[in-house]
Amino acid sequence: MATVIESMAIVPHPSSVTRSSLKFSRYVALKLKPNPKFRPIFTASPAFRNATRTSRVVCEAQDTAVDEMVYIYIAVAPITEANWQSLVLESDSPVLVEFWAPWCGPCRMIHPILDELAKQYAGKLKCYKLNTDESPSTATRYGIRSIPTVMIFKDGEKKDTVVGAVPKSTLTSTIEKIL
Repeated sequence: MATVIESMAIVPHPSSVTRSSLKFSRYVALKLKPNPKFRPIFTASPAFRNATRTSRVVCEAQDTAVDEMVYIYIAVAPITEANWQSLVLESDSPVLVEFWAPWCGPCRMIHPILDELAKQYAGKLKCYKLNTDESPSTATRYGIRSIPTVMIFKDGEKKDTVVGAVPKSTLTSTIEKIL
C-alpha cells in the first residue's frame, strides 16, 4: 500500500552537541511488505532505532501483476513462424500483419491504432502481429529492415507495405485499397 511519510524526528546521539530534532520534507513512498531476504547491512545506533516516524496511507496499491498464463484480450493476435503459413498465407480473407519488437517505441505507439482497426474491420480483415525478435526468419524472408512495418496479404500474396509509425488515416486508406 502507498504511504506518505509526513515527518521523521531523529533523536540526537548522546555524544553530539544538543540540537533540536530534525524535520524532513514530505516524501511520497510505497510501503513495502517486509522481505526476510533483505536485512540491514549495519546496526543502527540506539538514537536511530528510537527515531519516530509518522505516516499515513493515502491510497492502497492494487496488485497489477499479470500471470504468464493469463492473456488479456487484444484485437491484434500474436503469430509466430510456426503458424504463419496457416494464418496468413492460407487465409480466406485479407490479413494485416505488423512486424514489431517489444523494445521498439514506435511499435508500441501504433498498437492501439491497430487494435482499433482490427475492431473496425472485424469480419473483413484479420489482424496479427509478428515479433521480429522471436521470428527473425519470417521478417528476413519479407525484407523487414525497419519496424514497425505493416504488410497486407490477400490470397497468400503480399499486396501492400507501410513502414513506420504512421497515422490511422494512412493505414485506413491502405486497407480500403485492398478490400
